[in-house]
Amino acid sequence: MEAAPLVSVAMAMRDAERSLPMALASLFAQTHARWELLLVDDGSRDASLLVAQRFADPRVRLLADGVRKGLGARLNEAVQLARGELVARMDADDVCYPERFERQLEFLLAHPEVDLLGSAMVVFAGEGEPTGMFKVKPAHDQICARPWAGFRLPHPTWMGRKAWFRRHPYDPSAMKGQDQGLLVRTYKLSRFAALPEPLLGYRQDALELRKVLAGRYHFTRALVGDAPSLAWRGVPGQIAKAAYDTLAISSGMERRLLAHRARPLSGVDAMKWREVWQRMAREAAQRCAA
Repeated sequence: MEAAPLVSVAMAMRDAERSLPMALASLFAQTHARWELLLVDDGSRDASLLVAQRFADPRVRLLADGVRKGLGARLNEAVQLARGELVARMDADDVCYPERFERQLEFLLAHPEVDLLGSAMVVFAGEGEPTGMFKVKPAHDQICARPWAGFRLPHPTWMGRKAWFRRHPYDPSAMKGQDQGLLVRTYKLSRFAALPEPLLGYRQDALELRKVLAGRYHFTRALVGDAPSLAWRGVPGQIAKAAYDTLAISSGMERRLLAHRARPLSGVDAMKWREVWQRMAREAAQRCAA
């Protein structure tokens, strides 16, 4: 009899046929095997469902209703269906390091006071080319030092307790910035932490102004609605950042903006990431050819 999963992965996808094989291959490569994937389709118009079906496995639960509801609503659905005591996040264009679940699970079991754990992540573009490192601070007080400005706890790296996610669902009306809205609502009631090592590769091919501004808007809305005591400091800052984002992206200074968001990789980190990418590319190709 198979052991019940310890980790439930909540992944929503929409039109992800090109990136999904790498994301799924990185799950099958995990050194910790007691996981399940709740893969929730959000009204894809491409062959995402066919790609997912090529990775048939008892641990993969594919859910599709042909409707587009948005990321927050889909993640809430996944959390309600989760069988594991821990819920991990990743998107359909992310790539996990093989040791991700093992490292995060080890930390959470050793620190029962922590509700939500993130990690550093490598930022990449194109065919896995690393462009930077998104670094994190390890302790709750450091992560929450400037709540009016946001929380440096990257959403795709989260692993947390299912009970916490069920107590604090995502705002289904927020089309962007769902993570920051959730953190600003819960940081005084919760305990966050982060591992300084990169455990995930995050795809960022380009910055879309519409999406960047939507994220600013929804975080501003969360400040005003859920943390009004922070709004007087946070709202002017979000307006200023939105103006800078607009100028940078509209005038072709996108590279400068991307460089500000991520730090340069060390040679060791870049080499390790390339090894991860190459391995997942081989395994994804084998799965898709079968």
